[in-house]
Amino acid sequence: MRKHTCALAATAVALGLATAVPAAAVPSTVTPAQAPRAGYTASSTTDTSDAFFQAVLRSVAEKRAANPNSAAAVTVVYDASRAPTFSAQIARSTQIWNSAVSNVQLRSGSSSSADFSYREGNDSRGSYASTDGHGSGYVFLDYRQNQQYDSTRVTAHETGHVLGLPDHYTGPCSELMSGGGPGTSCTNSIPNAAERNRVNQLWANGLAAAMDKALEKSGR
Repeated sequence: MRKHTCALAATAVALGLATAVPAAAVPSTVTPAQAPRAGYTASSTTDTSDAFFQAVLRSVAEKRAANPNSAAAVTVVYDASRAPTFSAQIARSTQIWNSAVSNVQLRSGSSSSADFSYREGNDSRGSYASTDGHGSGYVFLDYRQNQQYDSTRVTAHETGHVLGLPDHYTGPCSELMSGGGPGTSCTNSIPNAAERNRVNQLWANGLAAAMDKALEKSGR
């Protein structure tokens, strides 16, 4: 892997995960070039995870406005129907994050009710989180990268972007958002204490903003 691109090096060690599909066996999925993104490996000098987080939060705020008396924790709904190969990893990532934080909880739902979705396919840039800036976002899971890196770590890392965390590739393996920085041998998929605290802080603020918008719309 080149240090500052999403291209995967031919010398990277393949993990041969049973759940990963060989890249050649599946049609390529193309991402719109204009979509802001935050990649698993360093792909850009601009961190776009905040744009993704804000887009998801806008969608959640609209739901709050429709039902301002709902539970205290913000519920973010995802649709995993477009990433069936990674159903186990997505379920595990959801379990990890729901156990790690209290101010936001992830829940599986249908495409019509989802705040974001998971997708799968082939992309030379690897896995990433993307949004069009209008409340519509998705996590893309690249087949080849998920064979070379621990697939649950990749999924949990990209989900971390949904929750507002930026990339930090120079961090250690114990830091989930260090992504591919520590190399293919890193299998940690658990956010550290600082990452957990940051997400709880973000969604405490996000909850307040969502509730303000809900009360404004309800005329209270």
